[in-house]
Amino acid sequence: MLSFENDYCCGAHPSILERLAATNATQHPGYGSDDVCAAAAEKIRRACASPEADVRFLVGGTQTNQTVIDAITPPYAGVVAADTGHVNVHEAGAIEATRHKVLTLPHHNGKIDAAELRDYCTTFYADGNYEHMVFPGTVYISHPTEYGTLYTLNELEALRAVCDRFGMKLFLDGARLGYGLTADGTDVTLQDIGRLTDVFYIGGTKVGALFGEAVVFPKNDAPAHFLTLIKQHGALLAKGWLLGLQFDTLFENDRYMTIARHANEAAARIRTVLRERGYTLTMETPTNQIFITMDNETIARLQEHVRLGFMEKADDTHTVMRICTAWSTTDEQVDELIALL
Repeated sequence: MLSFENDYCCGAHPSILERLAATNATQHPGYGSDDVCAAAAEKIRRACASPEADVRFLVGGTQTNQTVIDAITPPYAGVVAADTGHVNVHEAGAIEATRHKVLTLPHHNGKIDAAELRDYCTTFYADGNYEHMVFPGTVYISHPTEYGTLYTLNELEALRAVCDRFGMKLFLDGARLGYGLTADGTDVTLQDIGRLTDVFYIGGTKVGALFGEAVVFPKNDAPAHFLTLIKQHGALLAKGWLLGLQFDTLFENDRYMTIARHANEAAARIRTVLRERGYTLTMETPTNQIFITMDNETIARLQEHVRLGFMEKADDTHTVMRICTAWSTTDEQVDELIALL
């Protein structure tokens, strides 16, 4: 059975497994206070061109989003996100469980618009009763978005300006960041993200690691006692060196970017065939996620041989499905899928 359902169905990049096996008997201090995590953090600082950055390693994406948003958002405020944003749709109310409301804006191919964000905040503060309302305290975006689309540099700079005007933090969810940074046509670099955001994370779970995400406060202004807050949210790993080792390996010899680029190239091959054979692309995406609108009979036929991801119903007879490549996708798997199409 082929699987193009997601980008985290395989274990970890072989170089990580080899290093884990080689160092398995080595004893380390706990909770990320080891030399391996320190080395990984230094590699990430150099890659981000943020020499003073505070880098922390957390266990997974939902825990990371919940921990960071709760830590940087005042208790009287909520987090602004696209209505399709992961924190609004697919995190089981994890943000609301911290007593922070998710304040939604309409999405545009998965993205929020800076002008609409500015209008939202302007309207909020023009309301004479705003002290009785949930303040917009943090802005959440993901890059790539839930639809595999990307912000441009101009769009990120515009969002940064609105956040500065209204005193909000800008948080970028980078669960699939590698696939965004290596997409054809992007003008956003890791250094740009370090310059324009207050906090972001580099996804490992979906880009070659067994598990784990690297949270980066590029200006070294993490909330006080952030380690304690990580633990309160169940996101702190006692064997923290396991996280550090994975990111130290991924950020060695440009491996993180190389394996992410491979997934994008595999997706580009599949997109070409989809167009040639008359399939309907729901939207154009430059990353490893492909969204297609298919009749339900075709979906049923394909899913006898390949697992696809469900996105949403289009109408009574059509469904939007996702084909997702990964760092681990092989040329042979792409060939098999193309044959099925």
